[in-house]
Amino acid sequence: QVQVVESGGGLVQPGGSLRLSCVASGSTYEINAMGWYRQAPGKQRELVATINSEHTADYADSVKGRFTISRANAKKTVTVYLQMDSLELEDTAIYYCHVEELLTRGWNDYWGQGTQVTVSS
Repeated sequence: QVQVVESGGGLVQPGGSLRLSCVASGSTYEINAMGWYRQAPGKQRELVATINSEHTADYADSVKGRFTISRANAKKTVTVYLQMDSLELEDTAIYYCHVEELLTRGWNDYWGQGTQVTVSS
């Protein structure tokens, strides 16, 4: 069972920055992709950014050039960061960390509990 713990949300003014962190631990297999999704009130959850085990990143068009995802592998944990710059009101949402654990056959998906990001003047 993989544990997923997020941190770093908060309140920030438009144009400001925040950094989210997500630590995945407890896996006995390979942690493949990790990423961030977000869900604003009344909207569906959407992809923000992902990064795979080779550190190849992918971004939603709405955050390209403003957000940067990165990853750090340790012996028993994998940490993914989301650096969010030039934040806009539309970035307000609950941000969820997603972890893909690669099994011998298939994979498991894990989600964090979510962290609130509020952009407001």
